[in-house]
Amino acid sequence: MDLFSAFSALTIILLIIGFILVGIEMVVPGFGLPGIAGSICLIIAVFITVRSFVEALVMIVGIVTILGILLAVVLNSFTKGKLFKPLILTEEQHKNKGYISSNDLDYLLYKTGLTITDLRPAGAADFDGVKFDVVADGEYISKDTKVEIFKVQGSKLVVRKIK
Repeated sequence: MDLFSAFSALTIILLIIGFILVGIEMVVPGFGLPGIAGSICLIIAVFITVRSFVEALVMIVGIVTILGILLAVVLNSFTKGKLFKPLILTEEQHKNKGYISSNDLDYLLYKTGLTITDLRPAGAADFDGVKFDVVADGEYISKDTKVEIFKVQGSKLVVRKIK
C-alpha cells in the first residue's frame, strides 16, 4: 500500500465521519460538538488531499453541495413529520379530562387567596396552594392580604382586597 492510497483511504474515512457528524448536528441541534467535530474532519480531509488551490476549491464546493443536499433532506423530513414523530403530541387534551388552557381561567372567579408579594398593581397571590400572577384593581395591596379574584380577562386575573 503506497502513501497516496493511504491518504485517499484516510480522506474517505474523514469525509464519511465528517458528513455523519454534521448530519447529526442538523437533526439534533444543541451544543454543537458533533457539528464542530464534523467540520474539523471535513477540513482535515481537504488539507491532506489537495495539492493546489484549484483542487481545494473544487473539493470545498463539492463538500458544501453535499452538505446543502443533506440539509434539504433533513428539513424536508422534518416538515413531513418523518423525523421525531414521538415529539409531536398526537392526542388531544380535553377539558373534561382535567386539562385547562392558561387562557381558560374562569374557574378561578371569586376564589379567595393570600397575596405573596405587594401588588403595585401587579404581583403574585396564592390560591389553594397554587401561585398565580395577579393584578390589583387600581389600588396598592400589601403582602399577606386576603384577596378575591373578581374578574378574569383571558389570562389576566384581577383581584380586590377582601374587607
